[in-house]
Amino acid sequence: MDKKLMLIVNPAAGRGAYKVNFGEAMQVLARGGYAVTLYFTEQAGDANRIAASCAAGFDTVACIGGDGTLSEVLAGLMQLDSPPPVGYFPMGTANDVATTLGLPKNDTLAAARRILTGTPHPFDVGQFGASDYFSYIAAFGAFTEVSYATPQDQKKMLGHLAYVLQGMQQLPKIEPIQTRVEYDGGVFEGRVLYGSVSNSTSVAGIVHLPEAMVSLGDGVSELVLVRDPGSVAAFAELVSSVLSERFDSENLLILHTKKARFFFDRPVAWTRDGEAGGACTDIEIRNIHCPVQLIF
Repeated sequence: MDKKLMLIVNPAAGRGAYKVNFGEAMQVLARGGYAVTLYFTEQAGDANRIAASCAAGFDTVACIGGDGTLSEVLAGLMQLDSPPPVGYFPMGTANDVATTLGLPKNDTLAAARRILTGTPHPFDVGQFGASDYFSYIAAFGAFTEVSYATPQDQKKMLGHLAYVLQGMQQLPKIEPIQTRVEYDGGVFEGRVLYGSVSNSTSVAGIVHLPEAMVSLGDGVSELVLVRDPGSVAAFAELVSSVLSERFDSENLLILHTKKARFFFDRPVAWTRDGEAGGACTDIEIRNIHCPVQLIF
């Protein structure tokens, strides 16, 4: 008997490139023993709702879209007692999760084959506050608005360059944020330009953390804090170091923790998996140890 696969498709992701070889990809899944049921999203939140309300009856859930689509699917599955394994067709701009997992990007046919040949692996999910979730990163500060402030038409036309251009526009607006962070075994307090809690070796498709530093199912997240270096020149040097994968700056802290609580003296905007995450003065972020399995 065929196994049942739910495929949630975000038609706006990746400039609509999922249509290339889409029929062949469905044939691959069918020949591999899957009966596929398609669900198309129309607006933000649809993938979350569809996964939460319909996924329980399927053997596997898969999605076609970017990191934001995958994030919504995982958030929806967190509402189930026993979620099915998740396959991913990465068709976004940054594709950070795909980079971390070594999945084929913007190639529907290759992704379908990977679902058949891959293995489900336990995967940590981040909890943001009381009831929100993220798949690989929650961040605030310098450049974090770029992913959701960049117009969708620019993302489609320019790809990574759109993020770079938008980031350049933010340079004059970067201001230090007074921050207190309580994490496992310690407390940090000071002025920072950037902070994040992540479970990924790739951030925005540009910054890459060493693979030895990140484990996707170890129950801990990577806490990254960038201190205010005090001058534009020092900040530029720090950015250059990070882009060159040198992480030994005294202004860069990379720690491992199961949870982190952030306190700010004013509301600070966050991004979760590349989408707007709201503003807050007090937020706790937790690592939920392996509630789902990703196929890779």
